[in-house]
Amino acid sequence: MTRFVAWAGAAVALTLWAGGASADSRECRASKALLDLGNPLEIARTALADERELRIVAMGSSSTQGYGTTNPQFAYPAQLKMKLEAAMPGVAVHVWNKGVGGQDAEEMIARMKTDVKPEHAHLVVWQVGTNSAIRRTPLDKFAEKLRAGVDLGQSLGANFVMMNLQYVPAVVALPDEEEYARVMAEVAKEKGAGLFRRFEIMRSWYNDGMPYAQFVTNDGLHLNDFGQKCVGKLLSMAILDAIKPRQLTGSPKTPH
Repeated sequence: MTRFVAWAGAAVALTLWAGGASADSRECRASKALLDLGNPLEIARTALADERELRIVAMGSSSTQGYGTTNPQFAYPAQLKMKLEAAMPGVAVHVWNKGVGGQDAEEMIARMKTDVKPEHAHLVVWQVGTNSAIRRTPLDKFAEKLRAGVDLGQSLGANFVMMNLQYVPAVVALPDEEEYARVMAEVAKEKGAGLFRRFEIMRSWYNDGMPYAQFVTNDGLHLNDFGQKCVGKLLSMAILDAIKPRQLTGSPKTPH
């Protein structure tokens, strides 16, 4: 229990740090509001308390696979594992990278059961949306596929967090990229899933003066080392904040 409280306290500190202002435009940052997943991740929380284990499957396309990085360890799933292990000493953290470049929502749903079920995941992070937007998937069909994917993932006994589009030139050039982000937020709320708002987080970097070259590769689409490592770090903060023990925010329990 002492270790559990210790890493939870570290999670609180990390989240508060992430929301702090900085004059350094190169810093990996996001406001506390943008890191709110909107879901308490009860299955993952229970697994930590009862088993001292956290099993995560990262479903996605090239962003998850790590395309654009100079080292596979810089991809956000690997970074997520590293950050969670550092923040939760004594907890067995497993993160499986199930990224397949070029896939959209429909293609990922087709393999979700076989990629998630064998790992007995407590949490699925589903990075999706960019390829669907680029391929001009109709919004109603996109929403339908998202619902089917979340339903399937949750039926396998896992908490579900969707990671939305990346804010990069190839996406910003689309006529309706924000509509895809809106649909993802609506489906997450409807289905009781979490949402990691990568699009809004990266847009805040750009609006605060961070140049695209700081976080995007030369193709204008994929994240570079900095972008991937920062997404992994901020995702870990968001997850830690969601699963920290509730008693830390209230009055201590009276021992019996």
